[in-house]
Amino acid sequence: MLQHFPVDGGSLAVDVRTAETAPVLALHGVTSHRGLWNWVTAREPGLSLIAPDLRGRGDSSDVSGPFSLRQHTEDLLRVLDALQINEIIVCGMSMGGFLGVDLAVRHPDRVRELVLLDGGFPMAGHDKLTPEMVPLAFAPEFALMEREWPDLDEYVAVHTAANSLLSADDPLLRDYFAHSLADGRVRLNRGAVLSDAEDVFFGEPQWRALTVPTRLLYAEWSVGKDSPPAYTPEAVTGFQAELDCLAPPVRVSTVDHGTLMMSETGAAAVAEVLVEVCAKRD
Repeated sequence: MLQHFPVDGGSLAVDVRTAETAPVLALHGVTSHRGLWNWVTAREPGLSLIAPDLRGRGDSSDVSGPFSLRQHTEDLLRVLDALQINEIIVCGMSMGGFLGVDLAVRHPDRVRELVLLDGGFPMAGHDKLTPEMVPLAFAPEFALMEREWPDLDEYVAVHTAANSLLSADDPLLRDYFAHSLADGRVRLNRGAVLSDAEDVFFGEPQWRALTVPTRLLYAEWSVGKDSPPAYTPEAVTGFQAELDCLAPPVRVSTVDHGTLMMSETGAAAVAEVLVEVCAKRD
């Protein structure tokens, strides 16, 4: 059920799905929205998810700034307080993983367990970025925002042409991209993307301060088949050696960063871990 919660600068849209498990706070990535969880809920409809459109995205696209991981954390605390949830399992994808880390480090009493999906730890190449490079990194997304898209098929085709791992015939993908648009325009705030990305790329790394039980699922590829991964096995081994609360990470084969969520294979791996974590806490 879609609910709206007052936050600084507007009203945050949150899909609250009450099902069979303990609730999971589900956090999407920097250019995404709550539709990212379509595949997981289709795979495991018994999961209880609290999935916001973070400020600047989807149904929360008109929530004004400032934009930062700390601001998102404050928004999430408002939602949890309104729902009278003291402690929750948190699952974050990409930037949502970094947000989950921020929430768990600042408020460890509110996070039962943290599940990170290709995010939350420094990614390959982040150390080579400069602030001037950030707008260029998101230039393709910003170009889509400049156009009108009266035809959903055309908008879907642009994305599936850019990544052969996505299928234009996938109804969940079509539903996801339908939620991206309103009146033919992409519902994404450029300032939110840039500010949040800069926080992820250049903010002080927080993962070493984690104390809550943490899991990491990471994709075999980054963008497209056979591309170098965001997390190499060597890097993951290093994270585990430094962080006592990190369970043995799980590498998900034959998926890239996006299809770790937006595919049957990726969603199955994510759903399996979430069901296990929820069962442990029920």
